[in-house]
Amino acid sequence: MAIDLTAQILDLLSQNDDQILTSDAFPQIPSTEVKSALDRLKSREMVAYEAIDRDEAILTPEAEVVAANGSPEAKVFEAVRAAVGGLRISDLPKSVGKEGASIGQGKALKAGWISKDKDLLKAKTDSITDTSREQLQTIQSTRTHPDPKVLTDLRKRKLVKMQKVISYKCSKGSKFAREFVKEETDLTEDMLAKGTWNTVKFKPYNFKAMGTQAPSGALHPLNKVRHEFRQIFFEMGFEEMPTNRYVETGFWNFDALFVPQQHPARDQQDTFFISDPPSADRPRADPAETQHHPNSSAPENIKDCPPQQDYDQYFKDVRQVHEEGKYGSIGYRYPYNEDESLKLVLRTHTTAISTYMLYKLAANPRPARYFSIDRVFRNETVDATHLAEFHQVEGVIADYGLTLGGLIGFMEVFFKKMGIEKLRFKPAYNPYTEPSMEIFGYHEGLGKWVEIGNSGMFRPEMLEPMGLPKDMRVYGWGLSLERPTMIKYGVSNIRQLLGHKVDLNFVESNPAVRLEKD
Repeated sequence: MAIDLTAQILDLLSQNDDQILTSDAFPQIPSTEVKSALDRLKSREMVAYEAIDRDEAILTPEAEVVAANGSPEAKVFEAVRAAVGGLRISDLPKSVGKEGASIGQGKALKAGWISKDKDLLKAKTDSITDTSREQLQTIQSTRTHPDPKVLTDLRKRKLVKMQKVISYKCSKGSKFAREFVKEETDLTEDMLAKGTWNTVKFKPYNFKAMGTQAPSGALHPLNKVRHEFRQIFFEMGFEEMPTNRYVETGFWNFDALFVPQQHPARDQQDTFFISDPPSADRPRADPAETQHHPNSSAPENIKDCPPQQDYDQYFKDVRQVHEEGKYGSIGYRYPYNEDESLKLVLRTHTTAISTYMLYKLAANPRPARYFSIDRVFRNETVDATHLAEFHQVEGVIADYGLTLGGLIGFMEVFFKKMGIEKLRFKPAYNPYTEPSMEIFGYHEGLGKWVEIGNSGMFRPEMLEPMGLPKDMRVYGWGLSLERPTMIKYGVSNIRQLLGHKVDLNFVESNPAVRLEKD
């Protein structure tokens, strides 16, 4: 079809000195086939063309019936005029149909063609002009109407729909010829043997042509931003914590962080509880081959390293801090429930991992920097900015002589590496940090301050039961991975980033992100 159409285009141009319009010359041929033929000719500079877009009005099936047989209001008028002495309203559907009666009666009354006398309809004139039919016939023949208001009204009545039509205005090119000469694409052995290579016409190379895109995998935008965060942490001397425990006990997720057992976060409307099994044993050392030791204190042979910490005593100390108070604290003074502490939950924050790592650090106290980036779960109502699972970015610094001013200074350095230089800090409350601060950053795109994280210094009630020295201080801060990803990639609904609504083209086409650059 394309070759025949190519010949037809050349014939038409040879017969006309002026330009030709393809919609007039080939009204029944799809525009894609016309463009394919024109592209072949243009690549050989035989023709030149430009695309013309225009909107055409197309009749709906209902409108085609009106154009052929008349409008419902005209049919109602003819039925009423033909009835001697008027037509009963109840008899109208028998003459024009039920649907035609309901639509046409009102329009005929509004046009003043008929009048209503109790239950009778009477004609007020001898003849009418079926304007709707004439308008639709005009559109049917010309694909438009001179009065835009008519088109608007007919579209509201769902009698007309608009359709974009692409046509092409083409003219002769610099190398126009009546005959389409086939161009060879390969130099063959036969051409060399017969010497025809010297006379045939070869197709020129198109160095601007796009190559075929090779199928390949792609990193999800969250993974790209996660990689950037990891690089920032590694540049600042942090060690990554193991985060493969999605299920935690209430002890590590709440109690060890000095979160009281009556805290609202421990209700079923905020936390996912495991039903099978519903609870675990008291805290104990991991099997030797799975233990994670901080880099500077790992033994040469982990299997030969016996447990150095008394987990049972740690559990008792945490219980005492909650129930009676210890280490200078009066505690919460409530009856501690061991069953509540051993319930299994989907972790609500990665701080449960930080707690475990700090307890391991207590075996050999020293300055340390840890970070983690992984999934957490909360029983949230799903909307444009919240999901039941998301990713938390968390950092922990343990050292001697740390102060609140040092935390603020470190936050400024950390977020500057992410490209956020305008920061504000607001006092806040967390059960396991004191003092605590919410971190706000100025979003240039939104033109306002937005919350970007939480921070604070871990409480003695959390650190001293672990066995850490009294003069050791620990910074902690966290933020979500999804929020900076949404900002960097211009995503307004988090469900377009995670879940079944994710567009794979979005994942494959977006570039790597640099947090410090716009």
